[in-house]
Amino acid sequence: MIVIYGIKENLNPIKSKLSGVLHGCLMQSLGLPEHKRFHRFMPMDRADFIYSTEDGRTDAYTVIEINLMEGRSKETIKSLIQTIFSEFERQLGISSTDVEIIVHQQPAHCWGFRGMTGDEAKDLAYKINVQERCG
Repeated sequence: MIVIYGIKENLNPIKSKLSGVLHGCLMQSLGLPEHKRFHRFMPMDRADFIYSTEDGRTDAYTVIEINLMEGRSKETIKSLIQTIFSEFERQLGISSTDVEIIVHQQPAHCWGFRGMTGDEAKDLAYKINVQERCG
């Protein structure tokens, strides 16, 4: 599950394209299939999205929280983050200064879906233990 925060006037017009770019990064870096797209957009009023502009952030500032079942290596997560930075700049024109990414990995037993916990799921169409992927 991914949660994306931004100023609503900037985030709303690009939701669909941003979702496509972000999911492309996840497919490339983590091997997620096309149908595993679970994005939640949180467009916010400017007054409710407070951040520093002293280090170059603009109104395009976007925060991305990525929640995963644990199992990806440090190198895999770092590759995902770098891929998001580069693809957001290349495809969306959003500078890496305006992107903040937080990756949370929780144990599989902390996830619940389709009436079971993540550690009970044996039919996932993708690997959880991803040590490194080549882009």
